[in-house]
Parts: sequence; C-alpha cells; structure tokens
Amino acid sequence: MPPEPRTAIATVCLSGTLEDKLAAAAAAGFDGVELFENDLIVSPASPAEIRRRCADLGLSIDLYQPFRDFEAVPPDLHRANLRRAARKFDVLAELGAETILVCSSVSPEAIDDDELAAEQLRALAELASTRGLRIAYEALAWGRHVSGYQHAWRIVRRAAHPALGVCLDSFHILSKGHDPAPIRAIPGDKIFFLQLADAPRLPMDVLPWSRHHRLFPGQGDFDLTAFTGHVLAAGYRGPLSLEVFNDVFRQADPRPAAVDALRSLLALKESLGVVTLPGAPALTGHAFAEVVTDPGAGRVLASLGFARTGVHRTKPVELWEQGEARVVVNEGGAAHGAVGAVALTSTDQARSTRRAEALLAPVLPRTRGPREADLGAVAAPDGTEVFLCGGDDWRDDFVPTGETAAGAGVFGIDHVALTQPFDHFEEAALFYRSVFGLTPSPVTEFAAPFGLVRSRSVAAGAVRLTLEAAVVRRGEWAPAVPEPQHVAFACTDALAAATAMRAAGAPLLDIPGNYYDDLEARLDLPLGRLAALRERSVLYDRDEDGEFLHFYTALAGARVFFEVVQRIGGYRGFGVVNAPVRMAAHRARRHAVPPVKTPA
Repeated sequence: MPPEPRTAIATVCLSGTLEDKLAAAAAAGFDGVELFENDLIVSPASPAEIRRRCADLGLSIDLYQPFRDFEAVPPDLHRANLRRAARKFDVLAELGAETILVCSSVSPEAIDDDELAAEQLRALAELASTRGLRIAYEALAWGRHVSGYQHAWRIVRRAAHPALGVCLDSFHILSKGHDPAPIRAIPGDKIFFLQLADAPRLPMDVLPWSRHHRLFPGQGDFDLTAFTGHVLAAGYRGPLSLEVFNDVFRQADPRPAAVDALRSLLALKESLGVVTLPGAPALTGHAFAEVVTDPGAGRVLASLGFARTGVHRTKPVELWEQGEARVVVNEGGAAHGAVGAVALTSTDQARSTRRAEALLAPVLPRTRGPREADLGAVAAPDGTEVFLCGGDDWRDDFVPTGETAAGAGVFGIDHVALTQPFDHFEEAALFYRSVFGLTPSPVTEFAAPFGLVRSRSVAAGAVRLTLEAAVVRRGEWAPAVPEPQHVAFACTDALAAATAMRAAGAPLLDIPGNYYDDLEARLDLPLGRLAALRERSVLYDRDEDGEFLHFYTALAGARVFFEVVQRIGGYRGFGVVNAPVRMAAHRARRHAVPPVKTPA
C-alpha cells in the first residue's frame, strides 16, 4: 500500500475571511492549505502573521496561487513579468511557502511559441531557485495557446530546470475529455502539485463551468479514483489538494463545508486503497422514522390504519405501527414539526457507527435508561439523526398498549423524504454515499409553484431516502412551509388504501382534474383505470420497468406529512414528475381553496 497522502484545501473553496477559512480547515483536520492570492490581499494580517497563524493551527502553506499570464510574451512584457514575480517571491518567503502556481497564459499578448514559453519559464525557475522556491506550471483548460496537461509537460521538459514542474488539475484535464493515463509517464518528482475537483457533466463552456460548478470528490460525475490513481502511480508524493470553485460553497458556513471537503478526500483515499476505513455494512431496511411534532400526527396515523402500540418508558414518545411500518411520534423534541430521525437496520451496527465516526459524522450522545436499547446515532448534515439498529431490540424501550392496527394495506416504509437547505444538498448526498454506502441517483430539477427544486435519491436495497432542495426560500413570497419532510409508506393496493383511508377520515390531498386530463393525454391509460385514479386523487407515474401509484396527506404538523405508495413491477423512481402537483395541492389545502375536479 502506498503511503497515505497529506490533505490540503484551497482557501478559495470556503466562505469568509482568510482567518475564518484557516480556522475551518484546521478544525476539520486538513494538513495544509493552498493560499489564494485574493484572500491574502483582503486580509489585514501581514504574510508573516499569516505564517504564524497557520503554524499555530498546525497548517502548512503548500501552494500560493495564482500567478497569471507569464510565459511566451514579448521582451518588454517578460521583463515586467519577472519584476512582478520577484515581488511575489518576497511574499512567499514571508509566508514560508515554497511553491507558486503559474497557470498558462490567457493574455492576448501571448505568442504561440513553445520554445519561447520554455525559455521564459526557465528564467522564472532560475529566479525562484535562488530563493529556494519552485514553479508549478498548470495548463488552464481555456489557456490561449496551452490548454492541455501534456502540452504543459512538453514545455516543462524542454525548459529542463529542477525548480520547474507541472501542476495537474483534475477539472482542467477531465472537463476537456483528455485521457489521464499518460500522466503515468511523467516523472513523479516533476509533478509539483495536484489539485482535485469533481463536477457534474454540463453542456456549457468550460470557463463558467469551472468558475461556478465544481464539486468535492464524489459529488460529481468525474472518475477521480482513476485520475488520482494515475498521478500516484507516476510517483507523486505531495498532498491531495482540493481546488473547488462553487457559488454555494463560497457562501455557506465554512466549518461544515470544510468537514464535507475532508470527508470527500477520506472517501477518495479509501477508494485508492491508501487508507483503510471500517467497511460499510449492508443496510437491510428502515427500522423506524421519528416524527417530532404535536399530537396531530397520531390522529393522522390512526386514520391511515396505524395503531399506537407502545409508549416509551421514560420519554414523551409513542410508537405507531402497521405491518412493518413503524413511526415514532416524539412530542418533546426540539425540531418541532420535522422528521427528526431515521433508523436504519444494519447487519453490523457497531461497524456502521465506527465507519460514520471515521468519516467525520458527529456521533450523538444519547441518554439511556437501564433497560433501553443501545442505539448508535450520528448527525446528518441537515441535523437529522440517523439511528443504526442491529435488530428489533429497540422496541423493548416501549411499554405495549395492547392496541392493534386496523390496517389499510400498508406493510412497511418505502422511503423517507428529507428536504435539505440548499447549501447542504451536495453534502448530504456525499454523506449518505460515503458513510452508509447508499448510491445517489442523478440530480433532477423540476419547476415547482415557488421556483426551481433539485431532487435526487440515495438508496441501497430496501433503504431509500430522497433529498430535495429549493434554490431560494426567503421573503414574504416564500412558501409558508419551509423545508417540508415526509414519510412514505408502502402498500399493496393504492386504490383500495386511498378508499379505506378517506373513509376513516384521513386528510388526504385532493388533486385537480387538470392533472388527470394531462395524464390521459400523455399516457393513454385505460379509461377505467384513469377514472379510478381521478376519483380517489391518486397520482400515477411509470417507466420502462413498472408503475407507481401514490397519494398524500395534508400536513400533520408544522412541516410533516405522509405519503402512501404502491410499486408495480420494477419501478425504481419516486414520482418526482408529480411533485409540483402535490405542492400546489398542499397550498390549496392550507388556504382552503378546493381544487376544481372534473367528472370522470
């Protein structure tokens, strides 16, 4: 196994002042930083003071960047560039940094002449070497004449100076579709620095793609395991450093963002085999979902056929069950009106908890009575508690009431939907993937009544979670229900369940007739099937593998509602196409505006 690489993060990845960024990087556990020039320029601290601050925090300054538009220019501009470089070298000396990043020129003054570029970079490297410094030359994907890493390496090789090497940036290489395998032919000691960024595949110009849409490793579509493997195979022994330009990350709280960043590198190291973490045990299902709300949730669950089967021995908590679907109603929690926790059944509860801790998930302390189950619990990025159960022993914490569920065809929890703050959307997917081994689906977007919503699922076997985030929710025009969440129950027959539940007084949403008219036009369902859906306000979706029937309750608290779903065949989605219809129906319900229903 190769030695475990050090970790670093560019200050441009994080929000706040330079002091905020350094504190966040150190608190997360990074070994070093790339110091972005703009962060230094706006700081009131001198370079020497920044050096001392980093030393106090246990951070090295591994790179200073960027130095722009240097190579292959006319003689007068070259002389000015050398003067500019000498001043920056003074800054590096005060910072205690040894390497400066020089990115390929985008200047209209640049000349397409590799020999001239090599000559001028050799002169720069010679000047740097007299100060004990190094030059890492990087090919920008939008460089005027040098836009590929192999081209940059040819120039560095032609310059032939020991203080000149290349910087390899995964975004610049993979965004252009360049093959990273030839990296293995570059001597490891000539790879002076490695910068890592993931990204979604987007059909757009590479410059705005780079400036606004980079992600931490594991959050996008690039194969960073293969890419980094080529770099390590070449003999690179420097830090794995993150350089991620992202509009959301650069406005979010830098402390959790830095933790998310380091978690991404830990997961990448695991995939490379350079660090060993406790493996992710298989998860076999949803043990229960906890709803933190008022007693209204219990009334809604009763109308859905659930029974209050247990009362907690020491806490104001009730257990409601129907089949294998179990909901814990907590009337004393702080997160009022939310899905406060999800409980997942693990084949190795202790190992699941150890893995979560190794991947920086906060392990939550729990107050246990003498006869209460010992459940592991960690905090997800949005604050949701994730319990890890080894079996059903947690049910012994509840004193049986003797009540029996009337039943309405529900047999289990199909999925739990957690609406995320927008700045936690990417972090949440990485968290569930790396910590619990769930597989994220591609991101989908849909136009909701109050703007654009992003959605994706994370799933493995019978464990399914959906994550949604609205881009903007602020001001008087924001929805009255911020970040709603819900629990979806699986049933055997959605049409029969809807009939029984409505007869029992369940507050089910009414769906407008326009939806069914559109459904008929789009899918050409048999008229009898369409009429049954319309009559019961059941929504419908299908794909190449199967069908999906589902319906919803009104809010059962400040933010929580329930869904009942039926999967037919191999359907694996979540009826996202119907989400705007559900949102509008919820608003109509809250404002007591009955939707217009057309006869079948």
